[in-house]
Amino acid sequence: MTIRRPTSQDLQRLAEANNFDITDAEMQAFEAMIPGLFQSYDALAQMPEERAPLRYPSRDAGTRPTPAQDPYNAILRRCLLQGATGGKLAGKRIGLKNNICVAGFPMTCASKVLEDYIPDSDATIVTRMLDEGAEINAILNLDNFAFSGAGDTSAFGPTLNPHNTAHLAGGSSGGSAAALFYDDIDITIGGDQGGSIRIPASFCGVVGHKPTHGLVPYTGIVGIDNTFDHAGPMARTVYDAALLLEVIAGKDPLDPRQSDAPVQPYTAALNGDASGLRVGVLTQGFGLPESDLAVDYRVRRALPLLAELGATVTDVSIPWHARATGIVWGLMAEGATALLQSSGTGRHFEGLYNPGLAHALGQGRRAQANDFPPTVKLVLLIGSYMTERYNSRMYAKAQNMRRQLRAAYDEALTQFDVLAMPTTPMTAHRNDANGNPHAVLSHGWDMLANTAPFDMTGHPAISIPCGKTAEGLPVGLMLVGRPFDDATVLRAAHAFEQSADWQTI
Repeated sequence: MTIRRPTSQDLQRLAEANNFDITDAEMQAFEAMIPGLFQSYDALAQMPEERAPLRYPSRDAGTRPTPAQDPYNAILRRCLLQGATGGKLAGKRIGLKNNICVAGFPMTCASKVLEDYIPDSDATIVTRMLDEGAEINAILNLDNFAFSGAGDTSAFGPTLNPHNTAHLAGGSSGGSAAALFYDDIDITIGGDQGGSIRIPASFCGVVGHKPTHGLVPYTGIVGIDNTFDHAGPMARTVYDAALLLEVIAGKDPLDPRQSDAPVQPYTAALNGDASGLRVGVLTQGFGLPESDLAVDYRVRRALPLLAELGATVTDVSIPWHARATGIVWGLMAEGATALLQSSGTGRHFEGLYNPGLAHALGQGRRAQANDFPPTVKLVLLIGSYMTERYNSRMYAKAQNMRRQLRAAYDEALTQFDVLAMPTTPMTAHRNDANGNPHAVLSHGWDMLANTAPFDMTGHPAISIPCGKTAEGLPVGLMLVGRPFDDATVLRAAHAFEQSADWQTI
């Protein structure tokens, strides 16, 4: 492969884009230097990529199920990839959100922009699951490039709520929640940058655990910003979520998001006992402008059950929680824009890069940007504007301010073991946007107030079902813990889950 040399016209165009002029003398010097400099790029292009051989080469990428086989539109492909013959996940059938690389399986991020991309290697968590005996049998739907919490922006159509198909499953990991209502899928993997594990878990009435940031390696997964990318388990039970976390957690030297990743025996912590746990009920998580009173009511009704199991339950005020939105958007818009404009590679970290994905995303973004949904377009516009007009000052400030937000939660967590609040302030949205851009945008991000702050701070957080509204739609209870103390969060959630009374709330 020979790298194409830039022409003088290319140089003039690029100079204009970078806000400087090129003099005649400079142009002559540049044109003289470029041939020699680009010989280095030619040499780089000729270097063979080193890839570890696939441990499990026998794999069937499968096909998309019919609507009759998948009434919730949760599954993009029925597939088959079997791991070791034994291990912690032996007999467990796993579904993967379609932003996770599996060699030989199309990975689209539910977007036409990536419709032809097929990875050539497995994400780290995929290898870890296979090594422990998992069978991967489904690739799951999500919101287009994971940029919505509603569940209706996928290029393959909306994911529907199993409790009422007139409503949405939530997003962006909607397929990972709805697929748990099929008998042959035991556990799924979701991703979370603003709540995308916990939102669909809340809307669909399943368990969704966002691990501490950096606990689960994100290598081989399409993200938004290294500083708040999370992947984690979704399941019917807290035990299954804890089991999968035991397998996928831990240090991966190829992931720049991890400085340290201390693991715990998560399933061993699940004793059904809440004795001694101190639960702080976050007052700022209730009574939001977008809150459904029925949701607040059922979460408040659920909390005494933890007290009956031996926990102390006390209100706590953390004013910073109500101020987190500026930090969330200050990070999200410019972080996502920078990643997309760099073709998904990011910069300035040592770890595993994905050249094939960079090429596919770069080509697709230039040729098919009109296929982005309104959510992605608006984030790119805002991120580009803030970078251009304010020179990334707001992104830099948000990165600094997140430390104060984190410290506010950490201070409360010296008095409490977990914080409690509604996962989402409302139940699942109706599937009635019909492609209207304003409707898609307004209900795509209106449920983030309680979930997104903990992506920015990295605290572990779980959503567990705690009842239904009179309309039969699930309500989620969120529990948040100290960094890398995921075991206590899971213990509290499991104790609540084991209470015989919670389903009658």
